Amino acid sequence: MDGAGGPGEGPAQEALQSLSRRLQVQEKEMELVKAALAEALRLLRLQAPPNSLQDSGTLAATRDSSPAAPPGLPPPCSPSLVSRGTQTETEAEREASLGPSGLSNGPPAPQGGSEEPSGTQSEGGGSSSSGTGSPGPPGILRLTQPPQRADTPRRNSSSSSPSERPRQKLSRKAASSANLLLRSGSTESRGGKDPLSSPGGPGSRRSNYNLEGISVKMFLRGRPITMYIPSGIRSLEELPSGPPPETLSLDWVYGYRGRDSRSNLFVLRSGEVVYFIACVVVLYRPEGGPGGPGGGGQRHYRGHTDCVRCLAVHPDGVRVASGQTAGVDKDGKPLQPVVHVWDSETLLKLQEIGLGAFERGVGALAFSVADQGAFLCVVDDSNEHMLSVWDCSRGTKLAEIKSTNDSVLAVGFSPRDSSCIVTSGKSHVHFWNWSGGAGVPGNGTLTRKQGVFGKYKKPKFIPCFVFLPDGDILTGDSEGNILTWGRSLSDSRTPGRGGAKETYGIVAQAHAHEGSIFALCLRRDGTVLSGGGRDRRLVQWGPGLVALQEAEIPEHFGAVRAIAEGPGSQLLVGTTKNALLRGDLAQGFSPVIQGHTDELWGLCTHPFQNRFLTCGHDRQLCLWDGEGHALAWSIDLKETGLCADFHPSGAVVAVGLNTGRWLVLDTETREIVSDVTDGNEQLSVVRYSPDGLYLAIGSHDNMIYIYSVSSDGAKSNRFGRCVGHSSFITHLDWSKDGSFIMSNSGDYEILYWDVVGGCKLLRNRYDSRDREWATYTCVLGFHVYGVWPDGSDGTDINSLCRSHNERVVAVADDFCKVHLFQYPCARAKAPSLVYGGHGSHVTSVRFTHDDSHLISLGGKDASIFQWRVLGAGGAVPAPATPSRTPSLSPASSLDV
Repeated sequence: MDGAGGPGEGPAQEALQSLSRRLQVQEKEMELVKAALAEALRLLRLQAPPNSLQDSGTLAATRDSSPAAPPGLPPPCSPSLVSRGTQTETEAEREASLGPSGLSNGPPAPQGGSEEPSGTQSEGGGSSSSGTGSPGPPGILRLTQPPQRADTPRRNSSSSSPSERPRQKLSRKAASSANLLLRSGSTESRGGKDPLSSPGGPGSRRSNYNLEGISVKMFLRGRPITMYIPSGIRSLEELPSGPPPETLSLDWVYGYRGRDSRSNLFVLRSGEVVYFIACVVVLYRPEGGPGGPGGGGQRHYRGHTDCVRCLAVHPDGVRVASGQTAGVDKDGKPLQPVVHVWDSETLLKLQEIGLGAFERGVGALAFSVADQGAFLCVVDDSNEHMLSVWDCSRGTKLAEIKSTNDSVLAVGFSPRDSSCIVTSGKSHVHFWNWSGGAGVPGNGTLTRKQGVFGKYKKPKFIPCFVFLPDGDILTGDSEGNILTWGRSLSDSRTPGRGGAKETYGIVAQAHAHEGSIFALCLRRDGTVLSGGGRDRRLVQWGPGLVALQEAEIPEHFGAVRAIAEGPGSQLLVGTTKNALLRGDLAQGFSPVIQGHTDELWGLCTHPFQNRFLTCGHDRQLCLWDGEGHALAWSIDLKETGLCADFHPSGAVVAVGLNTGRWLVLDTETREIVSDVTDGNEQLSVVRYSPDGLYLAIGSHDNMIYIYSVSSDGAKSNRFGRCVGHSSFITHLDWSKDGSFIMSNSGDYEILYWDVVGGCKLLRNRYDSRDREWATYTCVLGFHVYGVWPDGSDGTDINSLCRSHNERVVAVADDFCKVHLFQYPCARAKAPSLVYGGHGSHVTSVRFTHDDSHLISLGGKDASIFQWRVLGAGGAVPAPATPSRTPSLSPASSLDV
């Protein structure tokens, strides 16, 4: 056994001995580091007079040579105790690594100013993965050394022997580590001032990373982001303050919420069609009115603070009730759902009903008919689906009861008797008897009779019902059947609760559709229309449920969601793919309103036409006519589209997908002229250079791919890659001369690239402070830092866009709002005009080519808003509130 184990123990013993030797070597190195650290501190004390610890020259010299800092810490600084002309080989190598000497011929450093550490830290505070960092402004990288004491040895003197140089290098590293330790405290606290790293006289306020009068600094998630001030700005006080003179007016809303909502389409007495999307109720006049040549006009009720879920129209055809979901505020706290009753002619709110009484949202509502709409019935989205009856004129609750734990999809008053209320939904039809309690709030009672299916198959869902003139009720269910419920005298043997005077039982059944029936509509002539889900058919039924006529909705519009009767034989049909169709059963239907069906992210505007293009998670690429307010064309991308940009010629458009593929399409023929894949992660931004010679593609693999492009934009060849970001690319912009790129990343970096010079990272970011940018969509930069809200976590702003005339900047935030700021927005607490309407995070904003309109995209609400930009002196269509203020730490000379 011993002999067998001997050979196996040899390698193990050797490994153990090797580890022991390495440990001894490391212990010796640590002793050297400690000794060198002590020596460096002693030399610093010898050089500095008793009252000169805050002398700027000594400190700046100690920051001259800085090896890269570990992630999460400020770059370390090593002392530079060498006077000019006495550099060691190591010092010469360090200066050579900083770049050509021409980069150091910049403006002189301000007296007593502190420089930004060099190394691999980006302007946004992130450490670049490429290791090619950006030093501070030129001219202050190497500050003149103050006179040394005669008894102070010059460690870096050229007379040093070769055997001393390793110790000298180690001493410099040790001193750098000491300086790092001295400075780390002020970085952590962000407010503490270190006398060694912040020289200056009494009363001066310094920031370790800021250059006096040259840069400003803000924080995102505790991370400092330094931005250099353009040379033409002497003080931030020179910049414009106050909100911009321009305002926004909601001009058009593209889309309709038919995918996941009901009770969402009606026709008013005025002939306007009323429906909703996001937080906006749209009143649309299909013919005539203000609008483009392709359609009628729109008006908008914008009183809601979160997504509208259902509508009801008063019997007078003028008043409208709209219920909203609860939603959450900017801190994630739930808000209270509510019902608004408003006048469709004046768009003024008449009554706010149920604030604090509903949970989660309002799922269904209906006005009474027999008593001229005096009452309103509401079902909320709580677990018990509370059913309540309200006095419309007073806004008081008359009765309330727990409805059912199953979802309720529809509610309605009997047109013959307001004491009879019907609800339907998952596996149930309930007939309610309401006693009003003489109009005394809370004294009314509600009792329920459950509909019994008996010999008929009980369906899984009953999405809709309609009252017939003779008092019977028709229900449409998920089995494709229309059931007729007839009235009969109350029978005590019938299962159910309550003492209704009448009860309902099934008297007839007709199989009407393949799949679920989503909508029923009673026409003025007494016939009934039914709309199918799976078969997409519209069928007209006569007495006795005899089919009279039918039509089929084209597949690309989806299933029938809602039906409303227009003038004459005209019908309005809402579909599950968020389209609103107009037509009749004989002639067919054509779209008047169309929209996306899933979350939107990609947006770009045409370079010289009032057109724009959108894409998103529904895999549709859509080109919109902003003048005609219509969809020009749409194609299926087969994959999620996340970003897009027009070539300056307008002939082609590039689209970035979530798989790393990007396509170039001809805007006229819609043919794909190029299909390329870069990496296997999603693309977040594509952007053509102003001259159209290059295409930049920002990916989640941390790289920017550069392609050279033919004059017509149809052909492209890989030109290079911009490698240096330590996180995914979020935004980028081209300079006006088409040679440089500014980019942002997910860890708040701001980097600059020389594309024409070989896709090189510009180490000296200070030189880019005066560069002019063709577009400004980067959310981080000196010209736009004032748009950031106070205490932001870095995700509060999704998109930003400067107008072409460079007067205003629009911002899309994560709280459903669009902001308008003056440009440049480079002052703390910059005010803005704030506009609501979106019901989800706003994912993108872009100005049209002539700045006449602003386009904004809702995220999950799949809405597209077209805002008209009104010049100075224009009327403000909606009240604007001051925006929140950014968290900013300005340079010391600009601190007020």
